[in-house]
Amino acid sequence: MKKGVWILLILHILTGSAIQKSLPKPWHGAKWISLEQLPDNMQVVPGIHGNGDQLGDKALKRSTVPMFRKDFKIEDTIKRAVINICGLGHYELYINDQKIGDRFLAPGWTNYQKRSLYNTYDITKQLKKGGNAIGVLVGNGFYNINRERYRKLVIAYGYPKLIFNIQVRFANGKVQNIVSDDHCKVAPSPITYSSIYGGEDYDATLEQEGWNTYGFDDSTWQKSVLMDDPIEKLVPEDDYPLKVMDEFLTLDISTSKTGRTIYDFGQNASGIISLKVKGNRGTEIIIRPDELINQEGDITQVSGGGPYQYKYTLKGEGIEEWQPKFTYYGFRYADVEIIESGVADPKTEIIELKMLHTRNSSPSVGSFSCSDTLFNEIYKLIKWGIKSNMASVATDCPHREKLGWLEQTYLIGPSMHYNFDIHKLYSKIVTDMMDSQLENGLVPDIAPEYVPFVGGFRDSPEWGSAAVIIPWQLYKWYGDLEVLTRAYPMMTRYVDYLHSKSRNNILSHGLGDWFDLGPKRPGEAQLTPKAITATTIYYYDLVILAKVAELLNKASEKKKYDDLSKKVKEAFQKKYYNHKTAVCSTGSQTAYAMALYTGILPEQDNEKVFDNLINSIEENDYALTSGDIGYHFLVRVLSERGRSDILYKMNNRSDRPGYGYQLTKGATSLTESWSALPYVSNNHMMLGHLMEWFYTGLGGIYQAENSVAYQDIIIAPKIVGDIQWVKCSFNAPQGMIVTDWNRKEKTFNMIVEIPESSTGSIILPDEFIHSKVEAVNLSDQKAFDIENNNGSFRVKPGKYSFTARL
Repeated sequence: MKKGVWILLILHILTGSAIQKSLPKPWHGAKWISLEQLPDNMQVVPGIHGNGDQLGDKALKRSTVPMFRKDFKIEDTIKRAVINICGLGHYELYINDQKIGDRFLAPGWTNYQKRSLYNTYDITKQLKKGGNAIGVLVGNGFYNINRERYRKLVIAYGYPKLIFNIQVRFANGKVQNIVSDDHCKVAPSPITYSSIYGGEDYDATLEQEGWNTYGFDDSTWQKSVLMDDPIEKLVPEDDYPLKVMDEFLTLDISTSKTGRTIYDFGQNASGIISLKVKGNRGTEIIIRPDELINQEGDITQVSGGGPYQYKYTLKGEGIEEWQPKFTYYGFRYADVEIIESGVADPKTEIIELKMLHTRNSSPSVGSFSCSDTLFNEIYKLIKWGIKSNMASVATDCPHREKLGWLEQTYLIGPSMHYNFDIHKLYSKIVTDMMDSQLENGLVPDIAPEYVPFVGGFRDSPEWGSAAVIIPWQLYKWYGDLEVLTRAYPMMTRYVDYLHSKSRNNILSHGLGDWFDLGPKRPGEAQLTPKAITATTIYYYDLVILAKVAELLNKASEKKKYDDLSKKVKEAFQKKYYNHKTAVCSTGSQTAYAMALYTGILPEQDNEKVFDNLINSIEENDYALTSGDIGYHFLVRVLSERGRSDILYKMNNRSDRPGYGYQLTKGATSLTESWSALPYVSNNHMMLGHLMEWFYTGLGGIYQAENSVAYQDIIIAPKIVGDIQWVKCSFNAPQGMIVTDWNRKEKTFNMIVEIPESSTGSIILPDEFIHSKVEAVNLSDQKAFDIENNNGSFRVKPGKYSFTARL
């Protein structure tokens, strides 16, 4: 490792430690408190896949969603006040009747046996001299999922619980701590049901006005139950919180053929509803969301999982507004039913119903548009799949499962990082994987692992390899060396586990190229043997791990993984590669692409293998066949080997299953299957790899092979099809990178922006590599000469205009 890199790492660790030691202890005697405690023999940990009906009395009871309160007095002048708080599963905090913060589903979810996250807020402005009150609602989340309505799994760590400490510093230097203890009072809230999988019910007739204000009469409330649960597992949440990030008004209200009232919000997205209603006390509004409607115009919740619903019971006092607090779903439509409490005159009226899009609030860092309308629509399609699955984990879908399936994290990660700053989210995913790793080294397919699935759904190398690939990606994208150091033991243990599972250096278990497009219903791999994807990703892990070992100055371990990778390479070629014909295994798109990209084939044969791949695509009429695993590598191989024209032909169409085909089916977010099948998720991000090509191929923005954190940038846009212009930007760690190009007849014009602390290489499109190039520095509008080396030249940080003419 370079000396400078070591110095930066040591300073990072020492400085971080010093900061942690200088902070005051966050809890000061605070205790976990609850409305009731779940007996140990009634816990369900780990969770049970499915409805859990085999559990007897366990997880049968609907847990009460409690509200906690505590009055306290402030006697002196406040200098600063902060609160540290955690409510499991999730909480909503009030100080003196003011909601604190705009977080949704706080804190993020974790393996609660290993760690729980807490949040810190500055509440100086919310406190006052004299009487004050804290009020907190606490919901279930993944901490408790009972056996009611739809559930992907059943789990019960316990009933909702809370811990907090308010620390008030006064102008005179004194400090006061107000903590969660048995002086806190607790009562059932108006939320009568809440489940991350089943929805939420709210009875406004049960509201207690002023419950979170000083002096409220809580004489009928009970004392909080003190719990012995440890506080050592509490760690500060570093990721960006989930928030309401967008809203959609009702686009259309229709009546289905069966007489149901259906609201259409126009966009399939993760989120909740927001209801504004006026009507009669006791009237129930039942709202059933869904991402699709059937031929009769009704919702079915077949693709998203059901029954899932929101129910609001009116108190009958003017205009009432409500939105769920501790659940979410993926939907575009809503079936709305009004059940009057009696003879209604006038009838209950829904004044407004909106969809609120919720997601991780990681900042946006990228933009893309071009002259091709279909590609612009595909860009939006994929981006909505990404946005809808950015939560506290990178979920597979925002309704049916909401689980952190790991294969998509590293496969779609390159596309995601061009659109959002995912450094914090992916750092949390690394921690989740570390917490989920088994004693034998296995990193299961999902993290956090709330439920141990079986077979390939728990142990698939293409999934678990996220444990090796994501830390490496974080280093390459953001220059994060600390995550490599932290994750290295996990990475080595996982690769050692894969070695123990191999037979003659070949792996053959797992799910393979999930949802590839074969003759059968999509699922496990059909066109590519599982041994191809499993062994190539194992080999790729070994190559990465050798690089990391070298970076961390672990010479003997680098040699170990280098030597093992050679053995795996030899075994793979012997079993699955024909040296005479340059055919890899079944000759599928995935077999060729993964083998080429990972470098597991003889280097001298790469051109012949690549020609075979191109021929197979052309002979199959440019149809997509690779699935969840293989398509990422196919996009990479075609783009990096100069055949963006093939990617254009494969994806600029609507007549075969693919992105355009999904749009013709009415999709507004990326679907789980290439064919937009109505019985599987219609809001997934796992097939969205073309997004990366929009930035690296059409926009031409990527970094040099040995670059870290975009210190050495390459600008190499590709002209394909009839695309006339592209505008692309990416706010990299070093600053904003911009390409803005157009072509007119025999002229190519491009504006490029290279940020400070970076250098750049400009590579002209193939048609213009021998052209005369005119260059202007836009900062001073002065022309300058460049040395055109076959269409390639270097530039310093700045903003430039280039014109090339044939």
